[in-house]
Amino acid sequence: MTPDNSGFRILGDNTPSFIIELMYRMKVRDVMSRRLITAGKQDPLEHLQNLMRQNQITGIPVVDGKRLLGIISMDDIIHALEENCMHCPAESRMTRNVIVLEDDMPLSFAISYMEKYHFGRFPVLTKTGELAGILTSRDIIVHLLLAMNKELEAMEKNLVTRENYEEGGTLFREYTTRKFDFENAGKASTEIKKVLTDRGLGPKLARRVAVASYELEMNQVVHSLGGTISFTLTKDWVEILARDQGPGIEDVEAALTEGWSTANEWVRSLGFGAGMGLPNTKRVSDEFSISSSPNGTRVQTRFFIKQTQE
Repeated sequence: MTPDNSGFRILGDNTPSFIIELMYRMKVRDVMSRRLITAGKQDPLEHLQNLMRQNQITGIPVVDGKRLLGIISMDDIIHALEENCMHCPAESRMTRNVIVLEDDMPLSFAISYMEKYHFGRFPVLTKTGELAGILTSRDIIVHLLLAMNKELEAMEKNLVTRENYEEGGTLFREYTTRKFDFENAGKASTEIKKVLTDRGLGPKLARRVAVASYELEMNQVVHSLGGTISFTLTKDWVEILARDQGPGIEDVEAALTEGWSTANEWVRSLGFGAGMGLPNTKRVSDEFSISSSPNGTRVQTRFFIKQTQE
C-alpha cells in the first residue's frame, strides 16, 4: 500500500479524555465501511481503474471469495499506466503483504495504525480471516463526530436533571457523573466543600466530607456506567449518597481493602484507580454502608455535626 500524506492525527497529549474514552469504547466494526468494492486476481488493471473512477475510491482489495489476496492502490495504477501495462492482471501488481485490522479491535488501535503507517485505508478481517470491510480516515472522523454529538446531548440532558433545593432547614443537591468523564470529575466535591465552608462548618469536617464525596465521585467515573452523588445537609448531620447504574462490585470486601483495584492500564496511566477510594471514604466517615449488585452500587456516608465544630 502507498502511504497517505493526509497528516491524519487524532491522538495527542491534548486530546480530551472523553474522546480517548470514545476511541477505546468503539470497535473497528462500528466504524468500517461494509460496502466492499473488490476485484479478482485475474481482472485487468484497466477494470480496477474504472472501478476506482466510478466509485471515487483510491484502493481496491483483490480477493478470492472472501479471502484477501492483496490490494491495488492508485499509485499501482499510475505505475501501470507509465509502463503501458493496464492489460496486466491485478495479481501481477498488487501488494501482497497487506497490513490489516481485525473488526474486534478498539478504534484507538486503528488510529494508532493510521498515524504509524500513513496509509489512507486498511482492509478489515474477521477473526476467521474473511474480508469484512474497509476502514478509512474519513470513516473514523465521521463516526467520532457523530459519537461526540451524542455524548454532548447526554451531558446537556444530565445538567437539566440536576436537582437543587433547600426546604425546612435541609439543603439537598444532586450531581450527575459519567463514565470516564475525568474533566468534570471532582466538581461535585469542590462545590460541596464550598457550601460547608460558607455555612461556617469547621474546616476538618468540610475536608472529611470533601474527601468522601471526591472518592465516591471518582469511583463512579472510573468503575461505573455513571450515576449520581447526592449531598444532604441538616442541622445535625451531612450525608453523601452515591448511586450508580452498574455493573456492580463483584467482591465488596476486597474493594474495601487498600490497594485493591480493578482499574485498567489506561485509567492507571492517568493517575487514577489506585484502590484507595472506598477505604478512604470509610475511614473519614462517621457512618458508612455499601451494597452492590450488577444493577448498581449504593454507598451511604454520614458525618455528624457536633456542638463544638472541629
